[in-house]
Amino acid sequence: MSIGLIALLDDIVGLAKVAAASLDDVSAQAAKAGAKAAGVVIDDAAVTPRYVVGFSASRELPIVGRIALGSLKNKLIYLLPAALLLSFAAPWAITPLLMIGGAYLCYEGSEKVFEALFPHGAHQHEAVLGEAVQSARSVEDEKVSGAIKTDFILSAEIMAITLGTVSDASSWTQAMVLAVVGIGITAVVYGGVALIVKADDAGLVLATSDRPISSLLNRGARNAPTGADRALAPLTQGFGRGLVHAMPVLLRLLGIVGTAAMVWVGGGIIIHSLEGYGFTWLAHVIHDVAAAASHAVPAFGGAVEWLVTAAASGLFGLLLGAVLIPFLHYVAVPLVKTLRGGSRKAGKHTA
Repeated sequence: MSIGLIALLDDIVGLAKVAAASLDDVSAQAAKAGAKAAGVVIDDAAVTPRYVVGFSASRELPIVGRIALGSLKNKLIYLLPAALLLSFAAPWAITPLLMIGGAYLCYEGSEKVFEALFPHGAHQHEAVLGEAVQSARSVEDEKVSGAIKTDFILSAEIMAITLGTVSDASSWTQAMVLAVVGIGITAVVYGGVALIVKADDAGLVLATSDRPISSLLNRGARNAPTGADRALAPLTQGFGRGLVHAMPVLLRLLGIVGTAAMVWVGGGIIIHSLEGYGFTWLAHVIHDVAAAASHAVPAFGGAVEWLVTAAASGLFGLLLGAVLIPFLHYVAVPLVKTLRGGSRKAGKHTA
């Protein structure tokens, strides 16, 4: 074997070691960023199931799949390049964009609360908004579109947290970590959502099956239940009935948690972003109140401090969203209609 070939192989081995070390670094950075984004991941998982409530069982997984695909597009096609570009060319623009996203979450969460408290007024508000958007879409398309829009804001927060974790890394490492976190979190969130929305179907199968072991072993239904089937059937049927009865309650609770999560995350984004512009008094007040509450219950200090901080952020987000509802109703939507009317008239004159 020639000396040149040996040197080439040695270089290849060296490059492979460098690549392996880089991959290990990416994995470690991705795990660290994913842990920091865990709160937003929980919010994402809580928000999504409410978008499949009311649809037939056969459409639940396809809807989750469509939302998951849209989430991947949000993270990998739009947010990843945008995050890298902004971090390089305009890092100052990241915070205002996050604030816009946070305000949207506050608006959507407050709108859900408004709808629950004042259903008639909420229908009128939705009718006004409906005049400003296309109405020739199916209910499923509207649900999926709304879910993907909400996911975009939550995904932007996840990617921003991830980018902040690896801000000192190379561009290649940043891109790889953003991609790994984006794909991993999407798989975890929407895999969990799929399990949640199909749990009642699994419960129905368990509740009506008297052959739990035979079915698991793919033995035909024509065979008589075995002794193991007869022993376990009462347990599996009872568990299945429990799932069937529990899932509607769980989905309603998830809907409530999802709404709370939107105003909590949205309010938290606005509050933390304002700190960067020197408006620190609100964050300091919340921190002081949360710290005092944690000191009052030292045994659960960390949990109490987190709950108080989340509640205060949620209250701020709810109030901000309550302000945005009439703003959109009386200012933004009429302005959009006026601009569209003017553009149509200009088009007719041009024609």
